[in-house]
Amino acid sequence: MNTIHVIGLGAGDLNQLPLGVYKKLKQTEKLYVRTADHPVLTELAQEGVVFSSFDAVYEKHDTFEPVYAEIAEALITLSREQEVVYAVPGHPLVAEQTVQNLIEAEKNGDCRLSIEGGHSFLDALFGALRIDPIEGFQLVDGTEMKSDHLNMTQHILIAQVYDSFSASEVKLTLMEKYPDDYPVTIVTAAGSEAESLRTVPLYELDRSTEVNNLTTVYVPPAKDRMQRLREWQTFRDIIAVLRSPEGCPWDREQTHESLSPYLIEEAHELLQAIREEDDEAVAEELGDVLLQIFLHAQIGQDNGYFQLEDVLEAVSAKMIRRHPHVFGDVEVTGSKDVLTNWQAIKAEEKPASSSLLEGQERFSSSLMTSYNYQKKAAKVGFSWPDAEGAWEKFQEELQEFQAEVAKGSKDRQLDELGDLLFTLVNIARFFELSPEEAMLQANQKFQQRFSYVEKRVTEGTGDFSDYTLEQLDKFWNEAKLMARKEEDK
Repeated sequence: MNTIHVIGLGAGDLNQLPLGVYKKLKQTEKLYVRTADHPVLTELAQEGVVFSSFDAVYEKHDTFEPVYAEIAEALITLSREQEVVYAVPGHPLVAEQTVQNLIEAEKNGDCRLSIEGGHSFLDALFGALRIDPIEGFQLVDGTEMKSDHLNMTQHILIAQVYDSFSASEVKLTLMEKYPDDYPVTIVTAAGSEAESLRTVPLYELDRSTEVNNLTTVYVPPAKDRMQRLREWQTFRDIIAVLRSPEGCPWDREQTHESLSPYLIEEAHELLQAIREEDDEAVAEELGDVLLQIFLHAQIGQDNGYFQLEDVLEAVSAKMIRRHPHVFGDVEVTGSKDVLTNWQAIKAEEKPASSSLLEGQERFSSSLMTSYNYQKKAAKVGFSWPDAEGAWEKFQEELQEFQAEVAKGSKDRQLDELGDLLFTLVNIARFFELSPEEAMLQANQKFQQRFSYVEKRVTEGTGDFSDYTLEQLDKFWNEAKLMARKEEDK
């Protein structure tokens, strides 16, 4: 097995090339290069250096991944017959996927490598941009960049921005986090005599100047908090500041217990926005729910019990564990299998409880608690075989409640009302209806119709006492009729 010698051509012209690398290239009888489109190779060709490029491979594929895989495989095949010298732009270990493929092949015993240096384009970039990498920087591939992987507080260098299309894709990805007019710098041929730097607003990135394979886009750190409002860490920092000694007195005083009502309230407001199919309201209400989650996480961190990372780790591990058909090798045929697996895995995770009803109570909703209790009991046969029994029980509880209302004490009346409501929840269970959603819908419907009644009264005398119940009921029926017409549209 012969060695594949990998050499870096640097980021600029021949003047930047180390003497040792220059001599190696001059002495090589047969040089292979990833692409001939490089200033060093243009000058070497004038000096008589002969090389073969893999530029033709690019024409065969629509994406880069198979291109790099084919080049690596071709080099491995060549090395079985001869020593191979392979030259790549920049440094072989910086943003060079063909070399990474060769390294992986070497680990598998398919080739032998010798990586013999080169001048990284990063050195030239740092010099051209006058930035210190110790402040923190990210080097990302513009063809695979995702906005949620970008840290807005660091220097960001985006390579593989080689034409207007790739520049457009980079622009759109950056706009998911950065303001449209955020300044970005287009750097071409850094460190060479042809070096060019041009700073433009982000929205002009793909139409401001010509880009090529020597172009890198630089995005400076966003030092202003208002520019980083789409960054998760910014929101976390805001919550930490609010809870700090220099923050808000009200936020500092809050506990898990004191915030509980707000979480319930925000969840209900989110559900209402979802029912109304108001996307803007859904986004706003999701933010309010998220605020409560971050506040609880910050309280946990302030008290030394847990922090946001613990929350993320727990829920992420749970999602991976309970989706073996996605993250493992389990096969499913539909959502029914998914739910069956979910329940089985959930049962394995938690120790056996002393009661079937354990863990079914919902602090925020007595209706949901009732529903959960009856659902669990029904699974072991403690229920009527069909809804008829539930209807008969409802009639029985209704008569008992009416009797207590007529002559019983308040405690007995309350007790019988509870039995009546409990039976109604059971009827809902038989028809697979959520009593919680039904009550929310009924409240919303009442609010809408009563608002119409108020409107009619305001348009009239403005005083409810001037209207009889029959007149008010007529307004109510008008609202009801209008709602039905709206539903029929």
